Amino acid sequence: MARSLVLPVAPTRGRLRPLGLDEVRITGGFWARRRETNATATLGHCRDWMARVGWIGNFRAAVEGRIERDRRGREFADSDVYKLLEAMAWEAAGHGTDSSLDAQIAELTESIAPAQEPDGYLNTAFGRPGQQPRYSDLEWGHELYCFGHLIQAGVAQARARGEGELTKIARRAADHVCATFGPGSIERVCGHPEIEPALVELARLTGEQRYLDQAALFVDRRGHRTLADTEFGRAYYQDDLPIRQATVLRGHAVRALYLAAGAVDVAVETGDDALLAAVVRQWEATVARRTYLTGGMGSHHRDESFGDDFVLPPDRAYSETCAGVASVMLSWRLLLATGEPRFADLAERTLFNVIATSPSEDGRAFFYANTLHRRRRGTVPAADVDSPRAESSLRAPWFAVSCCPTNVARTLAQLPAYLATADDDGVQLHQYADAEIATSLTGGHGVALRVRTGYPSGGAVTVRIDRSPDRPWTLSLRVPGWARGATAWLVEPDGTRRSVPTGTATVSRHFRPGDEVRLELPVAPRWIGADPRIDAVRGTVAVQRGPLVYCAESVDLPDRHEADAVRVDPSTPPKDGPAADGTVIVAGELAGHAEDSAEPWPYAPLDRPATTPPPAPERAEIVLVPYRSWANRGPSTMRVWLPTAEPDTPAPS
Repeated sequence: MARSLVLPVAPTRGRLRPLGLDEVRITGGFWARRRETNATATLGHCRDWMARVGWIGNFRAAVEGRIERDRRGREFADSDVYKLLEAMAWEAAGHGTDSSLDAQIAELTESIAPAQEPDGYLNTAFGRPGQQPRYSDLEWGHELYCFGHLIQAGVAQARARGEGELTKIARRAADHVCATFGPGSIERVCGHPEIEPALVELARLTGEQRYLDQAALFVDRRGHRTLADTEFGRAYYQDDLPIRQATVLRGHAVRALYLAAGAVDVAVETGDDALLAAVVRQWEATVARRTYLTGGMGSHHRDESFGDDFVLPPDRAYSETCAGVASVMLSWRLLLATGEPRFADLAERTLFNVIATSPSEDGRAFFYANTLHRRRRGTVPAADVDSPRAESSLRAPWFAVSCCPTNVARTLAQLPAYLATADDDGVQLHQYADAEIATSLTGGHGVALRVRTGYPSGGAVTVRIDRSPDRPWTLSLRVPGWARGATAWLVEPDGTRRSVPTGTATVSRHFRPGDEVRLELPVAPRWIGADPRIDAVRGTVAVQRGPLVYCAESVDLPDRHEADAVRVDPSTPPKDGPAADGTVIVAGELAGHAEDSAEPWPYAPLDRPATTPPPAPERAEIVLVPYRSWANRGPSTMRVWLPTAEPDTPAPS
């Protein structure tokens, strides 16, 4: 079977073969609009800001001997330049050979190349006069983390355009890493995993075994306490116990997810089924006990980490955007390795409710953290000043730590590669968007499909066969887990209509050009309850419509009520708002509060009435909007989990 080369992840084995950016093209709908904004606004925005705050200039300062005085940004600022280059490379891949991005990549590369030292080392924060020595702070220095993003950018260039100068820089850096951290050398790890999946991908690109071996060394060294302890404990950077012994993802969420992604890559390439099974077990436990309704991960602000099991407070959700990116990376790798649709389910949830939430509608401001409950309206961030990274009142144009904007940019640029796969039997669709797909099955037999859908607003997905081999093959379509309890329908080319359970729906036949298969998914809004062990959301419910999580936002409430005034009646089913506006209407009330209470203490016995009783609640129909869209209309308060009305409170008719 022919294999695409234009791939962010290109395993040499596994249950499914990914389809590359030369095989899948998103042609319309929600994701096409997001990707167009990414290409025309976000990439340039990130480049301009990094030039403005000096992160790009750091490389020239290093060459000119000014680095001690003039370096700008955190110790890991180099990595964001590399992520931007990776995003540009994947975006250029979708524009043929004529793309202005190629010139921009060349220009940035020309700034970076002279800063690389003869042995391949490249970092603007360490190793020069007036700076700490190389690898003197593996706990916090991020040197190998930066190398990981450099290598991924080099791989992207090679796969999108053929090996260029950026790829050569990345290979020299990887050779330096292998020489410096191989057996008998520095037998330690970086405090922030990232180098692991990058080295495996470089091994896949080049066929060089030493890169895979080094990645496997890093995975196996993790957890043997080679890093110094920290106030957060060694679990913060997953150095508390070996990955094969861990039962759940813990510590800093982005670090944990990047490490797990690298471990899957190593397991797949080495045939290490025990390592793969260990990561699957950790994923299962994390999804069951440490993941928000949105797919977000990480409930601690202070250390950006997973909390304990079922500690998922909505108002303190950190749910970093980069953790969402890393979660999609991990889910995709597990899907390719196992073929199990549950991994695509989580990727879908995270894409729509974390990745799509971070950027503003114009692609020039971002959430770093993704809270599920905003109590104060906040203020509009200044357009010309970088913002605190965890601020969640409104999206900010840039951050002192701006890992998230470039991570979103590279994810959207490579998104078509997450839509579909193939195997010896046929083609599988995992994410739904208007798309054109052309690939080859075993024996070089060509297959071409066109997907048309209004998803996620509408649940109908139509797949038209444009080209098919003269033999039977199988078209597979994911039926998302969120459809459990409702009915999904599959309509075959002969008109046969059958209900299908969640998981995978298949049609196996001798397809002819013009044949159509239609999947009808039940995207009507539904009430969602939480496991009672999630103490922070007891007495509340949420609304989900298809893969989209919804929220109440104060701009939709009358009389300047805040979102915390909302109480809902889950005995009345939610309903769609006016046609095509994307809202959901729920029955409920707006609770009154005594704003000027004279109570000196906010707690009182239940048998003692309040001296200043609150006003009676107002019955109302409450408008909910997709969570991903909140805070695009100015300062607001918001909540996803909505308290239920008191049983004796009459609900609206």
